[in-house]
Amino acid sequence: MAIRYGCFFSYAHGRHALMQRFKSALADALRCYLEPYFDTEDELFIDTEQLGGGDDLDRKIARAMCESVCMILIYTPKYEAHAYTRREYEAMRLIEAERGKWYTLPSRLIIPVVMTRHPASLPPQISDARFYVDFSHYTMATADIMSNPDFLPDIDKMVKRIAAHYACQKKHTPLDHDCNQFVLPAVPPEWRDVPDLTFPKE
Repeated sequence: MAIRYGCFFSYAHGRHALMQRFKSALADALRCYLEPYFDTEDELFIDTEQLGGGDDLDRKIARAMCESVCMILIYTPKYEAHAYTRREYEAMRLIEAERGKWYTLPSRLIIPVVMTRHPASLPPQISDARFYVDFSHYTMATADIMSNPDFLPDIDKMVKRIAAHYACQKKHTPLDHDCNQFVLPAVPPEWRDVPDLTFPKE
């Protein structure tokens, strides 16, 4: 296995400016601060930038996840509502379990970034994580993340976690590990109970 990406970006696609701008601003900041740590690898894998319309998406996504050091999970309520993003979360958990056999993990491979909180509460997949960052105060009026002192301390923590895993994986990944063999898992269940909205039958 060769490392090709620093982070796999897992997020629910947005149609409007806020979600699109947040994803781009976070990506630009991470690229900026991760670059000094890497050799020839790309800092990020973002599906809208690296995948074409004719690609075998499941196979390409699975390989990209396997070839990524960590996963950045941009949490919004929309994220947990979509099967494909929950599936990416489960896939990275499988990768984390495998890599935990190669070296002692300095931290989790999944780094949640909260863009928008759920009206009820964060799901345990996020709230129970040992580390997540809360960027829910981001708005369209927010200054650029990569130079914003309100965000830089958390960006620095994220970058250092990714860099630590990068060093470990460069040292401990088996030479014969083949990312072409990794496949996405089945779609996992909902992250929280879905209320039954059907009317009672008489």
